[in-house]
Amino acid sequence: MSEEPLETLQQRVKQLATQAVQQSNPSAWFDVLYAKSNGDVTQIPWAKLTPHPYLQDWLTTHNLQGEGRSALVIGCGLGDDAEALAQRGFQVTAFDISPTAVAWCQQRFPNSPVTYVVADLLAVSTQWYQTFDLVVESRNIQALPLSIRSTVIQSVASVVAVEGTLLLITRFREIDAEPDGPPWALSNSELAQFEELGLDEVSRVLFFESPQTNIKQLRLEYHKLCLQKTPK
Repeated sequence: MSEEPLETLQQRVKQLATQAVQQSNPSAWFDVLYAKSNGDVTQIPWAKLTPHPYLQDWLTTHNLQGEGRSALVIGCGLGDDAEALAQRGFQVTAFDISPTAVAWCQQRFPNSPVTYVVADLLAVSTQWYQTFDLVVESRNIQALPLSIRSTVIQSVASVVAVEGTLLLITRFREIDAEPDGPPWALSNSELAQFEELGLDEVSRVLFFESPQTNIKQLRLEYHKLCLQKTPK
Protein backbone atom coordinates (compact mmCIF):
# COMPACT_ATOMS: atom_id res chain seq x y z
CA MET A 1 0.00 0.00 0.00
CA SER A 2 1.34 3.41 -0.91
CA GLU A 3 1.82 6.21 1.59
CA GLU A 4 -1.18 8.24 0.46
CA PRO A 5 -3.78 5.44 0.84
CA LEU A 6 -2.30 4.59 4.24
CA GLU A 7 -2.77 8.18 5.38
CA THR A 8 -6.32 8.12 4.02
CA LEU A 9 -7.05 4.90 5.95
CA GLN A 10 -5.67 6.39 9.16
CA GLN A 11 -7.83 9.46 8.67
CA ARG A 12 -10.90 7.28 8.13
CA VAL A 13 -10.19 5.31 11.30
CA LYS A 14 -9.77 8.52 13.29
CA GLN A 15 -12.99 9.94 11.89
CA LEU A 16 -14.97 6.79 12.72
CA ALA A 17 -13.52 6.60 16.23
CA THR A 18 -14.18 10.28 16.90
CA GLN A 19 -17.80 9.94 15.78
CA ALA A 20 -18.27 6.88 18.00
CA VAL A 21 -16.86 8.70 21.04
CA GLN A 22 -19.09 11.72 20.36
CA GLN A 23 -22.08 9.35 20.24
CA SER A 24 -21.05 7.82 23.60
CA ASN A 25 -20.54 4.43 21.96
CA PRO A 26 -16.74 4.29 21.69
CA SER A 27 -16.49 0.74 20.38
CA ALA A 28 -19.17 1.05 17.70
CA TRP A 29 -16.76 1.98 14.92
CA PHE A 30 -15.00 -1.38 14.72
CA ASP A 31 -17.78 -3.20 12.91
CA VAL A 32 -18.33 -0.19 10.63
CA LEU A 33 -14.69 -0.46 9.52
CA TYR A 34 -14.85 -4.23 9.00
CA ALA A 35 -18.16 -4.05 7.14
CA LYS A 36 -17.04 -1.23 4.85
CA SER A 37 -13.86 -3.13 3.94
CA ASN A 38 -15.97 -5.57 1.88
CA GLY A 39 -13.48 -8.34 2.59
CA ASP A 40 -10.41 -6.29 1.60
CA VAL A 41 -7.88 -6.93 4.35
CA THR A 42 -5.81 -3.89 3.30
CA GLN A 43 -8.65 -1.73 4.67
CA ILE A 44 -8.10 -3.12 8.19
CA PRO A 45 -4.95 -1.33 9.42
CA TRP A 46 -4.06 -3.85 12.15
CA ALA A 47 -4.74 -7.02 10.14
CA LYS A 48 -1.55 -8.75 9.00
CA LEU A 49 -2.95 -12.29 8.40
CA THR A 50 -0.30 -13.65 10.74
CA PRO A 51 0.04 -13.84 14.54
CA HIS A 52 1.52 -10.77 16.20
CA PRO A 53 5.30 -11.34 16.07
CA TYR A 54 5.73 -10.57 19.77
CA LEU A 55 3.03 -13.08 20.68
CA GLN A 56 4.68 -15.67 18.47
CA ASP A 57 8.07 -14.87 20.02
CA TRP A 58 6.64 -15.26 23.52
CA LEU A 59 5.07 -18.63 22.67
CA THR A 60 8.31 -19.85 21.12
CA THR A 61 10.59 -18.55 23.87
CA HIS A 62 8.51 -20.21 26.57
CA ASN A 63 7.92 -23.33 24.44
CA LEU A 64 4.38 -22.95 25.69
CA GLN A 65 2.07 -25.96 25.53
CA GLY A 66 -1.60 -25.41 26.21
CA GLU A 67 -3.05 -28.90 26.63
CA GLY A 68 -5.62 -28.86 29.40
CA ARG A 69 -5.53 -25.06 29.63
CA SER A 70 -7.99 -22.41 28.48
CA ALA A 71 -7.18 -19.20 26.64
CA LEU A 72 -9.14 -16.08 25.75
CA VAL A 73 -8.21 -13.72 22.90
CA ILE A 74 -9.71 -10.27 23.36
CA GLY A 75 -10.67 -8.39 20.21
CA CYS A 76 -9.57 -11.27 18.01
CA GLY A 77 -9.81 -9.39 14.70
CA LEU A 78 -9.25 -11.87 11.87
CA GLY A 79 -8.23 -14.71 14.17
CA ASP A 80 -4.50 -15.25 13.64
CA ASP A 81 -3.52 -14.90 17.31
CA ALA A 82 -6.30 -17.27 18.35
CA GLU A 83 -5.22 -19.87 15.80
CA ALA A 84 -1.61 -19.66 17.04
CA LEU A 85 -2.79 -20.50 20.56
CA ALA A 86 -4.97 -23.35 19.30
CA GLN A 87 -1.96 -24.82 17.51
CA ARG A 88 -0.23 -24.91 20.89
CA GLY A 89 -3.05 -26.99 22.33
CA PHE A 90 -5.02 -24.36 24.22
CA GLN A 91 -8.79 -24.55 24.36
CA VAL A 92 -9.36 -21.11 22.84
CA THR A 93 -12.27 -18.72 23.03
CA ALA A 94 -11.82 -15.63 20.87
CA PHE A 95 -14.20 -12.71 20.71
CA ASP A 96 -14.68 -9.47 18.88
CA ILE A 97 -17.35 -6.81 19.12
CA SER A 98 -17.63 -6.88 15.33
CA PRO A 99 -19.98 -9.56 13.93
CA THR A 100 -18.30 -9.00 10.55
CA ALA A 101 -14.89 -9.82 12.01
CA VAL A 102 -16.17 -12.96 13.74
CA ALA A 103 -17.83 -14.17 10.54
CA TRP A 104 -14.57 -13.44 8.69
CA CYS A 105 -12.66 -15.61 11.18
CA GLN A 106 -15.11 -18.45 10.73
CA GLN A 107 -14.78 -18.16 6.96
CA ARG A 108 -10.97 -18.12 7.10
CA PHE A 109 -10.74 -21.06 9.51
CA PRO A 110 -13.81 -23.23 8.86
CA ASN A 111 -12.37 -26.28 10.64
CA SER A 112 -10.85 -24.40 13.56
CA PRO A 113 -11.18 -25.68 17.14
CA VAL A 114 -11.38 -22.05 18.29
CA THR A 115 -14.73 -20.86 19.61
CA TYR A 116 -15.30 -17.50 17.90
CA VAL A 117 -18.03 -15.36 19.45
CA VAL A 118 -19.36 -11.83 19.27
CA ALA A 119 -18.91 -10.09 22.63
CA ASP A 120 -18.25 -6.66 24.08
CA LEU A 121 -15.19 -6.03 26.26
CA LEU A 122 -17.23 -3.43 28.13
CA ALA A 123 -19.86 -6.04 29.04
CA VAL A 124 -18.10 -9.40 29.33
CA SER A 125 -20.08 -12.43 30.41
CA THR A 126 -20.09 -13.15 34.14
CA GLN A 127 -19.39 -16.75 33.15
CA TRP A 128 -15.91 -15.62 32.10
CA TYR A 129 -15.03 -14.14 35.50
CA GLN A 130 -11.57 -15.44 36.52
CA THR A 131 -11.96 -18.32 34.05
CA PHE A 132 -9.03 -18.29 31.62
CA ASP A 133 -5.54 -19.63 32.24
CA LEU A 134 -4.16 -17.33 29.53
CA VAL A 135 -5.64 -14.05 28.34
CA VAL A 136 -4.17 -12.27 25.32
CA GLU A 137 -5.00 -8.58 24.98
CA SER A 138 -3.26 -7.15 21.91
CA ARG A 139 -3.86 -3.51 21.00
CA ASN A 140 -7.51 -3.25 22.06
CA ILE A 141 -7.25 -1.06 25.16
CA GLN A 142 -5.27 1.48 23.14
CA ALA A 143 -8.11 1.68 20.61
CA LEU A 144 -10.54 2.96 23.26
CA PRO A 145 -10.52 6.46 24.77
CA LEU A 146 -9.06 7.40 28.14
CA SER A 147 -12.51 8.24 29.49
CA ILE A 148 -13.30 4.51 29.81
CA ARG A 149 -9.75 3.21 30.28
CA SER A 150 -10.12 2.17 33.91
CA THR A 151 -13.32 0.30 33.10
CA VAL A 152 -11.65 -1.52 30.21
CA ILE A 153 -8.59 -2.44 32.28
CA GLN A 154 -10.80 -3.81 35.04
CA SER A 155 -12.73 -5.86 32.47
CA VAL A 156 -9.53 -7.35 31.05
CA ALA A 157 -8.20 -8.20 34.51
CA SER A 158 -11.47 -9.82 35.55
CA VAL A 159 -11.28 -12.73 33.08
CA VAL A 160 -7.81 -13.94 34.15
CA ALA A 161 -7.98 -17.03 36.36
CA VAL A 162 -6.20 -17.20 39.70
CA GLU A 163 -2.64 -18.35 38.87
CA GLY A 164 -3.38 -17.39 35.27
CA THR A 165 -1.40 -15.20 32.87
CA LEU A 166 -2.25 -12.00 31.02
CA LEU A 167 -0.16 -11.17 27.96
CA LEU A 168 -0.61 -7.53 26.99
CA ILE A 169 0.71 -5.89 23.80
CA THR A 170 0.18 -2.16 23.53
CA ARG A 171 1.53 1.17 22.43
CA PHE A 172 3.25 2.99 25.29
CA ARG A 173 3.56 6.66 26.20
CA GLU A 174 6.03 8.12 28.69
CA ILE A 175 3.74 10.85 30.04
CA ASP A 176 0.26 10.89 31.55
CA ALA A 177 -1.06 13.70 29.34
CA GLU A 178 -3.78 12.49 27.00
CA PRO A 179 -2.35 11.64 23.58
CA ASP A 180 -3.91 12.25 20.20
CA GLY A 181 -5.64 9.13 18.97
CA PRO A 182 -6.69 6.60 18.09
CA PRO A 183 -4.72 4.72 19.11
CA TRP A 184 -4.31 6.17 22.60
CA ALA A 185 -1.10 4.67 23.96
CA LEU A 186 -1.03 3.46 27.58
CA SER A 187 0.99 5.14 30.33
CA ASN A 188 2.76 3.64 33.33
CA SER A 189 0.08 4.95 35.67
CA GLU A 190 -2.60 3.21 33.61
CA LEU A 191 -0.61 -0.02 33.48
CA ALA A 192 -0.23 0.15 37.26
CA GLN A 193 -3.98 -0.42 37.53
CA PHE A 194 -3.43 -4.06 36.60
CA GLU A 195 -1.34 -4.57 39.74
CA GLU A 196 -4.02 -2.83 41.80
CA LEU A 197 -6.39 -5.49 40.43
CA GLY A 198 -4.26 -8.40 41.62
CA LEU A 199 -1.93 -8.99 38.67
CA ASP A 200 1.83 -8.95 39.16
CA GLU A 201 4.00 -7.72 36.29
CA VAL A 202 6.70 -10.33 35.68
CA SER A 203 8.08 -9.27 32.31
CA ARG A 204 8.25 -6.10 30.20
CA VAL A 205 9.75 -5.93 26.71
CA LEU A 206 10.04 -2.61 24.85
CA PHE A 207 10.01 -2.67 21.07
CA PHE A 208 9.22 -0.33 18.20
CA GLU A 209 6.30 -0.61 15.83
CA SER A 210 8.63 -0.72 12.82
CA PRO A 211 12.25 0.12 11.98
CA GLN A 212 10.98 3.30 10.30
CA THR A 213 9.16 4.71 13.35
CA ASN A 214 9.96 5.61 16.94
CA ILE A 215 6.53 4.49 18.18
CA LYS A 216 7.12 2.60 21.42
CA GLN A 217 5.28 -0.60 22.21
CA LEU A 218 5.36 -2.96 25.16
CA ARG A 219 4.80 -6.65 25.62
CA LEU A 220 3.92 -7.23 29.26
CA GLU A 221 3.37 -10.49 31.07
CA TYR A 222 1.28 -10.50 34.23
CA HIS A 223 0.43 -13.32 36.63
CA LYS A 224 -2.63 -13.32 38.85
CA LEU A 225 -1.65 -14.83 42.17
CA CYS A 226 -4.72 -14.00 44.21
CA LEU A 227 -8.37 -13.14 43.98
CA GLN A 228 -8.94 -9.85 42.20
CA LYS A 229 -8.40 -6.93 44.53
CA THR A 230 -10.86 -4.10 44.92
CA PRO A 231 -9.59 -1.09 42.92
CA LYS A 232 -8.13 1.69 45.06
